[in-house]
Amino acid sequence: MHAVARVLPAEAATNPGPRGARTEPFRSAEQAWFWTMAALVARREGSNSDGPRIERPCDPDDVVKCLDQLYRRRRIDLVHARILRIWGERGMVPNPAYPLERADSRLWREALDRLEWPLRVKGIVA
Repeated sequence: MHAVARVLPAEAATNPGPRGARTEPFRSAEQAWFWTMAALVARREGSNSDGPRIERPCDPDDVVKCLDQLYRRRRIDLVHARILRIWGERGMVPNPAYPLERADSRLWREALDRLEWPLRVKGIVA
């Protein structure tokens, strides 16, 4: 298994964020999903970190709402959401080279491919 590197783009976007600050959209749905899951896990564990962070053009709930809309429109199934949750909490991408992760990898890719467009429309992904 391999961990996902958290690489951030050098330039911030110019669109104002929730508090009027400049925000930086995500480069991909996958990057947005890992950020969302990290924020949701931190929220669940009661974390209130005020450390250095990049202002994003959304809240974690906005990404979840996009995923929910895909489910309601039958573009993804519950199994897609389950795979996104499991691997998102792990902070890793399922590796198709491992036979036990091959099916998860396919579902992961399908879900993120379908999530990409709604996130782009909302300006969450550049």
